[in-house]
Order: sequence, then C-alpha cells, then structure tokens
Amino acid sequence: MARSIAAAHSAETSLGDESRRSGRRLRALAAAVLVGTVFLGACAQRVTSQRPTVQGPVIAAEPSQTPEAARAGPEITDGIARIGLLLPLTGGPPGDPGNAMLQAAEVALFDLGVDNIELLPRDTGGSPEGAADAARAVMAEGANLILGPFFGRSVPAVAEVARAQGINVMAFTTDASVASGNVLVMGFLPGNEVDRIIQYGQSQGLNSYAVMAPQDRYGEVVAQAAREVAQARGARVGTVEFYSTEIGDYSELVRGVVEGGGYDAVLLPDGGLRLRAVASLVPYYGGDATQILGTGIWAGEPVGAEQALQGAWYAAPQPGLRADFESRYESLHGSRPPLVAALAYDAVSLAARLMQQPGFRAYDRQTLTASSGFAGISGIFRFDGRTGLVQRGLAIMEVTESGNVLREPAPQSFVGAGL
Repeated sequence: MARSIAAAHSAETSLGDESRRSGRRLRALAAAVLVGTVFLGACAQRVTSQRPTVQGPVIAAEPSQTPEAARAGPEITDGIARIGLLLPLTGGPPGDPGNAMLQAAEVALFDLGVDNIELLPRDTGGSPEGAADAARAVMAEGANLILGPFFGRSVPAVAEVARAQGINVMAFTTDASVASGNVLVMGFLPGNEVDRIIQYGQSQGLNSYAVMAPQDRYGEVVAQAAREVAQARGARVGTVEFYSTEIGDYSELVRGVVEGGGYDAVLLPDGGLRLRAVASLVPYYGGDATQILGTGIWAGEPVGAEQALQGAWYAAPQPGLRADFESRYESLHGSRPPLVAALAYDAVSLAARLMQQPGFRAYDRQTLTASSGFAGISGIFRFDGRTGLVQRGLAIMEVTESGNVLREPAPQSFVGAGL
C-alpha cells in the first residue's frame, strides 16, 4: 500500500537542501492528498474519494483599511502566498506534536482546495537554533508569513530572523511572554480559559474565588490570570495556595482553604492523580456545596471518575466543532489528532482564506488582528492588536460521571460576547 502522506513528507525532507528549495505549491500537495485518499479508500475502505465539506475557518475579518502603512513583509506580487510552517518533526520526545500538526495542515489544504498558496514545511528539531535555521530556509524561498514554531523557547529566535524582513509570525506556543511586534501567539492560553470560567461563574452568582494550584509554571500562570481577570471583572480572588507537584498528602492545605471560607467557588487548574487527590479532600473537609472550577486541561480526561468533581465546570474549545476534522484526520492517519493539531489546521486555513479576499496582498498585522476575528474548528478567535495574544470563544463544560458534557455553547461572534 502506498506510504502515508506524513511518511512521504519525511522522505522528501531527508533528500536535503536541493529538494527543499523546490517548494511544492499547495495545489500539488492537495493533489497528493487526494490521490492518497482515493488509494486508501480502495485498499482499506476507511475513507472515500469524495471531497469533504469545508468546515472553516470562515473569514470574518475586514481587509486592512490602510494597506500601505500597515503592510508587513514582501508583497504577494505573483498571486502565490508562500507560508512557512515550522514544526518539531524530529529530534524531540515521542510526544512532540509536530507530525500530527503537519498532517492537520495537510487536511486543511485538501479541505480548502485552493491553488494560490505554497506551504513550506520545515523541521525545527525542537530547538531555538533549528527553528532559526528553518525560518531562514523559508524566508530564502520567499515566505510571506510564518506559522510556528511550537515551543515558546524557540519563538524569539524565529522572531528576530523574521523581523529583518518584516514578516509576521503566528506561533503555536502557550507562552504569552513571547508575543512581540511581529509575533502573534496562537496557542491555547490559560488566561482565555480563566477569563471565560470566571465570566460564566459571575453569571451564576459566583463572585469570590479561591485557587489551589500546583507549584509550577502552569499553576502560577493560572493563579496570576485569575487575579487579573477577577479584578478586571469586579470579582475577587481571596485565597491562593500552591502545592507540591509531587504526589503526597494535601490534607492540611485543602483543610485550611475550605475551613477558611470566604469564597463562592474554588479553581483547581490541575489534572491526573493530583487533581483527584486535591478535589476529593474538598467535600471531606466540609466543602460539599463548593462549586469546583477547572481549566481546559480537563478536556479529554475522565475527571468524572472522581465523585467530588462531578458537577464541576471548566472552559474549553467546544468539542463538537472539531468533529468533522477529527473524523477526516483519523480516516487518513489512523489515529485521533491531539487538540493542538487544530491550531495548525486553523492557521493554514486562515492564511488560505485571506488569500481569497479581493485585493489581498500581504499578511499585515492590521488584517491579522482584525477585531471581528475569525471562525475556526476550535471556535472563534482573534488576536489582540495591542498584546498579540489570541482571544478565543470558549464553551463551558460540565463534568458528569459518564463524561464531560456541554453546559453553555461557545459564542459564535465577538460582538456582545463580553470578550
């Protein structure tokens, strides 16, 4: 049977600089995907040759009103936009999502079926040096926009290289600190989730919050976001306690928080065994009526197996929006895509859809930060023109014994969404 698209790409990458300079255009890659789809359908009856329905993102952004002043990077003069895609394809641990994200980008190309985009995938090797080299390589081929890298530590190196030619970068990281003049951060940011869950909590009469978080970078980011969001929305975060990331006895910490009171809900931004251990102690020490809240790391976890978490709420992308994409991805690649694969799908789709706008000539910052935003397979999103950080329309999920269910759908527009 024909080798998979990902395997074909890996083989192509190994051919060296000569073949990399050839830069296949999107239409060629889309044709390869179509051939692969037809062949797999004939061999294994797992997919069909019917072209799937385009799911998005659907552009909801207005073109730049000041194109000459706001335009960044080389103009698209020959009708073909060249898009660098920087991902960790080799050199990292098995869990690195680079190849899944590349495969998701391929699905996006096939779904859209346009012929005026040239995708330039390059391996960063998971390092800042590799990412900088990858950026130079795509710039040498005339890249108009760079998507990636994935790791926050690699973003500054790419930003510096791209800045020299005024090229904007849409990074997949969750590290908000790397956003800069030419860097937009697209990853699933904890701050978005905290803002949404507190916003929803207030609508349910919850105005004061306690936070119990792991003593690590993620826990600290969530706790700080909770303080800032609460202040901005007129709520209050009174108690913030951190606990060791080592599994142990959290009794005294939880007891102190529960018996101290002074809150309407408690935020637990953790997962796995630690989450269960901490959550189970809340009702044990008298917090039976406490509303427990979480973040998007609960998505996909069987958190309802812990009775204390049943009825808890958390904010995350609305699962059903990705259903068609996940089904097509699984048909092509034999496994379910990780959540971050949706980032590559949406980023490539956004770049392609913008190219279909009449008069579009460059990926300038004003267009990429349009306040009306975009609609993707993880929901609506936009980039804050001041900070460069992504803002997302998220759903509210509720934990039940049989699984996590939708409690309130994600907004479909930024107008009136309170974001």
